[in-house]
Amino acid sequence: MLDSTDKRILEELAKDGRISMKKLGEKVHLTGQAAANRVLRLEEEGVIEGYTVRLNNRKSGYAVQAFITVFTKSFDHQPFLSFVETQHSYIINNYKISGDGCYLMECKFPSNEELDKFLNDLTRYVNYKVSIVINKA
Repeated sequence: MLDSTDKRILEELAKDGRISMKKLGEKVHLTGQAAANRVLRLEEEGVIEGYTVRLNNRKSGYAVQAFITVFTKSFDHQPFLSFVETQHSYIINNYKISGDGCYLMECKFPSNEELDKFLNDLTRYVNYKVSIVINKA
């Protein structure tokens, strides 16, 4: 079970995954070593699964962002999932969902032409609905 200090540590790490253990300790009222020990325990228990870098898609060459709601054509989803495995350069996240659709993909593309090619390939496996991101609110 997470106590209030663990929760504060997670909040601080979510803001800045590169924070030093000394600085983290200061923010949560622990020594740097005590903070490091807590972080290690949270990692070992699987509460912290890893650390990532947040990229600016537009500045890194992916000007088009889209959410694609996927409607499978059959009960066998494996051909679609195999296709997804080959598309890591475009697919940020692929969620299995309930409600409207079977999967929701968050994608990025360098151009509308690349999006169009991706969608043409996707139609071999599933039906879909596309929502293009205009701006992050």
